[in-house]
This record gives sequence, structure tokens and C-alpha cells, in this order.
Amino acid sequence: MPRITLSKSNFFYNLDCIAKKTGSKEKIALVLKDNAYGHGLQEIAKLAYEYGITKAVVRLESEAKAIENYFEYILVLADRAHSPSQKISYTINDINAIKNFAKGTKVELKVDTGMGRNGIRLSEVDEAILLIQKQGLQLEAVFTHHSCADELNGNYETQKSNFEELKKRVPSSLRFHSCNSAALFREKNFSEDMARVGIAAYGCLEMPKELADIALKPVLSLYASKNSSRTLYEHDRVGYGATFCSEKSCCVSNYDIGYGDGFLRSCSNHYETPEGIQIAGRISMDNSSFLSQKEELLIFDDASQAAIFAKTISYELLTSLKPHLKRKIV
Repeated sequence: MPRITLSKSNFFYNLDCIAKKTGSKEKIALVLKDNAYGHGLQEIAKLAYEYGITKAVVRLESEAKAIENYFEYILVLADRAHSPSQKISYTINDINAIKNFAKGTKVELKVDTGMGRNGIRLSEVDEAILLIQKQGLQLEAVFTHHSCADELNGNYETQKSNFEELKKRVPSSLRFHSCNSAALFREKNFSEDMARVGIAAYGCLEMPKELADIALKPVLSLYASKNSSRTLYEHDRVGYGATFCSEKSCCVSNYDIGYGDGFLRSCSNHYETPEGIQIAGRISMDNSSFLSQKEELLIFDDASQAAIFAKTISYELLTSLKPHLKRKIV
């Protein structure tokens, strides 16, 4: 069976780097949505608890409930409270959604400072706070999300300025947070109540060196086991569409990893493992062939590099890895 290993030392190293930027581990809110970016919700939650992380961010209430025992505070980004908890806060993404939250629910107001996606418009903030009070909700924080923290196009500066102006209009007793991974590493003097850190913790943050010179370590490695081997002769073909044609006699082995496991089909025909082993033809649902005889093959140990072959980003590659894959902390 395919398997995943998670490097505890690399994860803790990344958290050390993040804590230096935030000023303390207490200000790190670890993003664990989408199965902890494919790393495994329970596995990463346990490691974070061991390190001393007290805050987490998830997408759904079900995720929050699954890891509630590991954290003092959990922010749910995109779900309604079905069974409120004193540990869990819920995001208000739209002014019309305020009426859907039960009295006493802890909420955080997301404000659109320029991303144009989720969040209350800047012009709606005063009205939203009044509606939250009328609904009997507990407003805990105000936050925003950056669209271009890893790019040099001026949007980051505009959103940051908008958020700073917003802080002057709302009660100072609230918590404030705006930094994702890229924004945190871009900041010279971080001063907010917490930073929502995802991809940096997993070691795959990529930014122009003009913005941040970072050296994080990938946490996840993906392995596959050999199903079979055979000798190919000149002009023999392999796989669906017969897209691989051998130029000379060689050995090809089939491994138990495919797009059904999350190894993206767009890597077909041109993928190369970290050890320089070439793929042979198309990736199937449950199988992939490589020019190798190894019993176990390292498919990738750095999602940022593997994503280049798929012409995508590490986020997609990692979150495509299916929950059924066995994950082991090493």
C-alpha cells in the first residue's frame, strides 16, 4: 500500500521559525483544514499539541470537534454552529448569515479588505456589529485575509492599510488577525494577536526573495510499493494510450499509487522522482509505472518540487492525498 511519513523534526523546525516571527508559540494558530493540508488531521493535531500550539483553524465544525481536546481555541472558517462549544469560534462571512447563528455563539467577523471573496464589506461593518449584538452573539475578533501577500503588486499594502483603518472603528477589546503564512514572513514587526499559519508549517511556503528569504523544511513524504516488474524491449509500450515507448531494453515496475490516491494524473509521462527515476506513461487510478526495480519508491518528499511536474501548486498536490493513505510520524 502507498504510505506517507511525516517528519516530526522538520515540523517542529518550521514551528520554531514561525514562533520567531510571531514572538511566541501562543500566537500561532495552526491551519488544519482539509485534513491538515493532506498531512492528516489527527496526526498533525497531536504533534502540534506536543509542541505547545494552543490555537487551530479549520474549515468545518466536524473538524473542530475531532480535535477539540488538543487546543484551547479553534476557529471554524466556513460552517455554522450546530453544537456550540466554549473553545470554538465561528466565522461570519456574510452580513446576511448573522441571523443563522444561535444566541451565545462565539463569532469572529471576517472583513473583505480587498480580496473580493468572503467577508463583510468595509461599509457594512458598523451595521454588522449592531446585528451581532441584536442576535445575542459573542463577538470575539475581527479579521481579514490577504490575496497577494506572496506577490509584488501593491495589493498587500492596500489591504493592510484598509485593515489598520478598520481597527480604529471597532472596539479595541476585540482580537485582530490578518496574517496568513506569506503575510507573516513578509512582516518585519508582527504585532497582531495571532497569525493563521498553514503552508509554512508544512514546509512548502514559496515567496519571492525580495519579500522573504526563508528556508523551511517539507514535512510530508509519499512512498509507493511495487506490484510487479517486467523487461521491456525496444518499441514496447506501457499503460493507457500506450504513451510510453521504450527506446531500448529496460526494466519497468508497476507501483500501487495512482490518481485515486491523490497522485495527480497531470504528472503523467514526464514525472521524475527525487531520486531521478522516470515515470513510464500515464498515471492510472491505482497504478503508476516507473523505470525502476526498487521494492519501494519515494514518489516525493517536497510537494513544492513535485507540483512543478503537475503545473500546479503544493496546496493542490497535498490536499489531493486521500485520507485512506497510511500516515506515520517519524
